[in-house]
Amino acid sequence: MLRATLRSFLAHKGRLLLSALAVVLSVAFVAGSLIFSDTVSRTFDRLFASAAADVTVAPKDDLGSRVATGAVQTVPAALADRVARVPGAASAHADVRANNVTVVDGRRRSLGSTTGAPTIATDWHVTDRSPVELTSGHAPRGAGEALLDADTADRKHVRIGDTLTVMAQPGSLRVRIVGIATFTTTNPGASLVYLDPRVAAAELLGSPARATSISVQAAPGVSDALLARRVEAAVGPGAYDVKTAAEHAKSSAEQLGTFLDVIKYVMLGFAGVAVLVGIFLIVNTFSMLVAQRTRELGLLRALGADRRQVRRSVLTEAVLLGLVGSTLGLGAGIGLAAGLIRLMGAFGMNLRAADMVVGWPTPVAAYVVGVGVTFVAAYLPARRAAGVSPMAALADADVAGVGRPLRVRAVAGAVVGALGAAALAGCAAASRTASAASLLGLGVVLTLVATVVAGPLLVRPVIRVLGGAFPALFGPVGRMSQRNALRNPRRTGATAAALLVGLALVGGLSVASASMSASFDQQIDRTLGADFVVQNANFTPFSRGVTDRVRGTEGVGLVVRQRFAPVALRLPDGRRVTTTASGYDPRVDDVAHVTYVGGGSAAALADGGIGMDAGFARDHHVRLDSVLPVEFPGGRRAALRVGALTDQDAAEGFGMQGGVFLGLATVERYIPGGQDTALYVNAAAGTDADRLRPRLERALDAYPQVQVRDQADYKELVHDQIAVLLYLVYALLGLAIVIAVLGVVNTLALSVVERTREIGLLRAIGLARRQLRRMIRLESVVIAVFGAVLGLALGLVWGVCTQRVLALQGMKALAVPWGTIVAVVVGSAVVGV
Repeated sequence: MLRATLRSFLAHKGRLLLSALAVVLSVAFVAGSLIFSDTVSRTFDRLFASAAADVTVAPKDDLGSRVATGAVQTVPAALADRVARVPGAASAHADVRANNVTVVDGRRRSLGSTTGAPTIATDWHVTDRSPVELTSGHAPRGAGEALLDADTADRKHVRIGDTLTVMAQPGSLRVRIVGIATFTTTNPGASLVYLDPRVAAAELLGSPARATSISVQAAPGVSDALLARRVEAAVGPGAYDVKTAAEHAKSSAEQLGTFLDVIKYVMLGFAGVAVLVGIFLIVNTFSMLVAQRTRELGLLRALGADRRQVRRSVLTEAVLLGLVGSTLGLGAGIGLAAGLIRLMGAFGMNLRAADMVVGWPTPVAAYVVGVGVTFVAAYLPARRAAGVSPMAALADADVAGVGRPLRVRAVAGAVVGALGAAALAGCAAASRTASAASLLGLGVVLTLVATVVAGPLLVRPVIRVLGGAFPALFGPVGRMSQRNALRNPRRTGATAAALLVGLALVGGLSVASASMSASFDQQIDRTLGADFVVQNANFTPFSRGVTDRVRGTEGVGLVVRQRFAPVALRLPDGRRVTTTASGYDPRVDDVAHVTYVGGGSAAALADGGIGMDAGFARDHHVRLDSVLPVEFPGGRRAALRVGALTDQDAAEGFGMQGGVFLGLATVERYIPGGQDTALYVNAAAGTDADRLRPRLERALDAYPQVQVRDQADYKELVHDQIAVLLYLVYALLGLAIVIAVLGVVNTLALSVVERTREIGLLRAIGLARRQLRRMIRLESVVIAVFGAVLGLALGLVWGVCTQRVLALQGMKALAVPWGTIVAVVVGSAVVGV
């Protein structure tokens, strides 16, 4: 039996090739994502471990104020002298580092990364752990000189002798590049400017007496942990954040881990789609192979092979297919990871392919996925093969029958479909987001299973409609192509199911994304009352100079500043909620249309006041005039009175979790040194907004990172962000279609082999080659369009239910992208050809 199985596998390797490609694609995405994430993690672990000081003393930042407020948290520079005297400390250095700077060249072009990596200005302090080395020029001397990293210099065409402007929180500084520093390890994509250590603190922090951290090197024989305990005792337990090199590296790696997880899970999502669609292809292939080999299997049974041996024979072929596909997929995954590494290099993250990490879990996962998928997919065809009677050896030809009646499928599909429909109906009627989302997920799974199970039942009625014009348009060839698709509903349903899955996902997410866009458009129209909003391109805080330029622009009337404030609220229900509040100048109601459920902006923005979303307040038993303990960064605390409750639907965008907002004077008192995040600008009386915009843009010409946006720009920005999700969806669709096309090709190729005598008879009675090709093409088209119609119909239902979940979050508009749906149906016909 083993010899017969091996010979059968080798005899049918051409028929199994397309199934193997599905396994290869599935395994390639699994292996590629694991190799890439492991490589990046290992690379940055080495970078963080090699660059970190033995012990670092930094200010505490438990509420995330460094990112949200733009304020640079500091420690006294004199702390370095105290730490240097700690027993076991070889040296201590006061570090200066500003992550919120903007650097522009002589033509006022930003030198920062376009991928979200920071632009960092720091002091030039060389140690044996420095991640860069001076490769040309000389070290900076004095306030007018600086070094630039080599990657940024190459990318932005900066040379030694060029003049740059560094915009930091205290002000702007013009520097001449006197040297280039090259990374000796991985460049994470940031742009770095190095200043003279004697002037860096004054220029970047506003005072030479301040530092952003203290780096401590341990004396020989002193462990990092021991030195950290001594340093913490010297500076005061709990006063500062004291970390060893290992703790610092771990903390940095955790921050990077969020970014890596996004890439990893996206790629694993691709792998999941490939696996799901590949299962349909493999099931169909093995079902057809079993049907075509009915006489062969019957002969084996007649020669004495029992049911178990026949079943084992088919499953052995599946395992062999899985092994071959997994091996090729693992190699393809390594190539995919190498391609991703090169792609990240194009975005500024310079990884080396030579450092690629292929850990033991990767091949294990590859073979588990590849072999497991093929084994599971082939199990039902193997059971069917085991049921072949020895009398089948006497059959006249290997012709697959239409199979058993579809009553069991009808009952199972109806039951599962009813449960799925009930779940989706419950989702549409739910009033809480969590329960609605759970019901949506359950309904999606059940309705997908029901459609796949009951798909063969829909073949005859739907394809009779879709192919109804074929006889009139193409004559007898059209009639035969339609009847070929109707001949075996199980096969047609399984072939179309691969396309159905991908298009159902696309249909649902297209409706959801279109509804999100329409909802945000409505909210922007309702809430944004300002003529213009001035913000950084990446929404980070900007320097005070931007605010001064805007206020000094001719024709500007009202300017309302917004500033983020990380806070922790102690709520009456006993919970401590950490969120980011928004601080505003008075007259915020003149630039935003806010609906107040209770109170008003005057009380909320007054000294000692606070406002929040009414729904958030209701969930946590907060009432108007309640007094809440509020924690600010740096351990500052206040008791603030609730002066306003707002309708979050109408105030979306003016707060984070809970829609918390307060007066800018309160923010400045408890978070001094912060920077504005946005300016809401109205034109002065008698000034046309269209004329004011070019004036604002000219005034901000020196700040290329700052953008002036009106309502239309805001809508376009939201659409662009949602488009990123759509691009991901379309990429998933492309992968699903590739595998679905393999399935259609495989089915029709095997169908042609199965119908050799029939096709020969058609040729004998006069069917031309061109007519034969047309018959197969039309059969392919009608199967592909059948899958598209079912998938899009299912996707529309999912999309409408998803919009009902979004409506609970205030996104109440429903939009159906009919253009996309029509294009997908037409594209499916093209795919069929």
